[in-house]
Amino acid sequence: MADNLVIVESAAKVNTISRFLGKNYKVEASIGHVRDLPKSQLGVDVENNYEPKYITIRGKGELLQKMRKDAKNAKCIYLATDPDREGEAISWHLYYALKLQDKKVCRITFNEITEQAVKEAIKHPRDINMDLVDAQQARRVLDRLVGYQISPLLWKKIRKGLSAGRVQSVTLRLISDRDKQIKEFVEEEYWSITANLRQEKGKAFEATLDSKDGKKVEIHSESEAKEIIEACEQGEFKVVSSKKGTRIRNTVLPFTTSTMQQEAAKHLGFSTQKTMNIAQQLYEGIKVGKKEVGIVTYIRTDSIRIADKAKEEAEVYIKAKYGEQYLSEQKVKEKSKKSNVQDAHEAIRPTYMEYEPQEIKEYLSRDQFRLYQMIWNRFLASQMAPAQFETYSIKIENGVYQFKASYSLQLFDGFLKVYNLEEEKGKKEAKFNVAEGDVLGCGSVIPNQHFTQPPAHFSEATLVKALEENGVGRPSTYAPTITTLLARGYIVKESKMLYITELGEVVNQIMCEYFDEIVDVDFTANMERILDEIASGNVEWKEIIKSFYPHFHETLVYAENQIENIDLTETTDIPCDKCGTNMIVRYGKYGKFLGCPNFPDCNGTKPWFEDIGVKCPECGGKILLKKSKKGRTYYGCEYNGESCEFMSWDKPTGEKCPVCGEALVEKGNSKNKKIVCRNQKCNYGKQNKN
Repeated sequence: MADNLVIVESAAKVNTISRFLGKNYKVEASIGHVRDLPKSQLGVDVENNYEPKYITIRGKGELLQKMRKDAKNAKCIYLATDPDREGEAISWHLYYALKLQDKKVCRITFNEITEQAVKEAIKHPRDINMDLVDAQQARRVLDRLVGYQISPLLWKKIRKGLSAGRVQSVTLRLISDRDKQIKEFVEEEYWSITANLRQEKGKAFEATLDSKDGKKVEIHSESEAKEIIEACEQGEFKVVSSKKGTRIRNTVLPFTTSTMQQEAAKHLGFSTQKTMNIAQQLYEGIKVGKKEVGIVTYIRTDSIRIADKAKEEAEVYIKAKYGEQYLSEQKVKEKSKKSNVQDAHEAIRPTYMEYEPQEIKEYLSRDQFRLYQMIWNRFLASQMAPAQFETYSIKIENGVYQFKASYSLQLFDGFLKVYNLEEEKGKKEAKFNVAEGDVLGCGSVIPNQHFTQPPAHFSEATLVKALEENGVGRPSTYAPTITTLLARGYIVKESKMLYITELGEVVNQIMCEYFDEIVDVDFTANMERILDEIASGNVEWKEIIKSFYPHFHETLVYAENQIENIDLTETTDIPCDKCGTNMIVRYGKYGKFLGCPNFPDCNGTKPWFEDIGVKCPECGGKILLKKSKKGRTYYGCEYNGESCEFMSWDKPTGEKCPVCGEALVEKGNSKNKKIVCRNQKCNYGKQNKN
């Protein structure tokens, strides 16, 4: 019988840590949480100082019984759950679930699953940090009070299966607000002017019009552009200033959870959930040869700190492989811009410098290799020298107009040698060298038409960035939040972009109207800061619940009385193909559809289309409001897919453009609505309101 019992969260760590510690230590896994609030009830006694009611999670009884037996015979129990607030809370729950009050209990943490890190943790045990536990309790209780009381309201007023959550609802609002911005956006025309210039014996280069009489120039029409071009063609292009210099591009910072998710989404095409699943595998242990090793450090972190030993190992590696000139002269700034960073552990990095990605590729799946290589390269780049560029810029005058031209030439690649962003690859600029006072020859002056672009729909990467910038949630919450919104049918993913569904809009509208504080970004971000204060021991956790719940409960009662039941069904005169009964409009994951009222005896369904009262500009048929397979609203002809192919994301007016003959559509909101041509190249309606 082993003298010591070590309890970790994940079963994947057991063999690896057992090998590190030897026969005197028995390692077991709690497989996540062992106690939680009950699923069948609120689990928070609001009449008794908001005391949470914890119960053993179903299915954990046998596991706990086995661990109690092992703990009874052990001299010392080491609680080695993950090094974050949730891990601290799991250790606390284990302490009570295993009845360890009369035993010697030590809390240990390690940020990487290596022999040195694990043995070092054993040498430096500590007590359970109740401030961290209380911060996690506050989060759990807040989320339970919100989710378990608003969700039933949605079930009652809309339909069963819906849910609302503190972070989830704010995220839904961000997506809805972005969708609204895009729908209401009205593009504006603008022009730029480029002059093709050359020295007497030099290469040709381009200069762009920048200002007029020293003020930024704005060109709104082709006629304005032509007027400027005519004036420039009559004048001469003279260099008024010429500057040569150098530019430093600082190295990237090592990965946090958020930046890893963003880069994996952009460059590898991974969803946030996929990124976290693969990263967890790399952290818990990969079988390399005969050994099981964790090859990256802890993956839930918003710290950019790197351990001194890891820096030293990276320095040796960089010097040997790339040369001393690639070593960073300055230490990576360890102070984050964010004041609420949980800096208990390091940034995400490789645990062993000897495990180069290519060297262990055969032991990794394709996706494991791609993510590991990205983590490896990012960490290495963070310890390398900046890239250096030669810069050259000139200002050119032609009468009252000022043009600018510039280029940059890479002198030293530095960290870009291992971590080169796609936009830097293959980027070439024409090199030129002119002096102040030079008169330049002009080949042509070209006008370029542009239109302002709406903000892009969120991708998972840009949504994670927005959540982080707004202080909503924590690294561990990003992936499950997005996954929940997709699973509920509130949003859909199409071509990597996220779109809100009709169901999501209904839920968001109720939340914004009745629970505006819950979906307020600033309120949610401030709550995260308060949770940090609890973790620091500066605030008592139940005080936060006391200040939040009474007003929330009043709002809940008010909403219960004010919100009318939303009947999402209506009768139609369309017969069911299976039984002949007139079908009704039902509400599903992707919005409305026609269903048989005799369900479940009859399961007849049809797509639901709404006649918007407009004739098709191409064939004269009815224009119907439709849904794509992913739930996005669009407008299509009733004969779409048969004899007519007309469809539009914007609402058609039924009229044709007097300039090009294409369909006219509505853009903007009721206050700033424009009728514009559907043809992107046609300018009709884009300048003036109709």
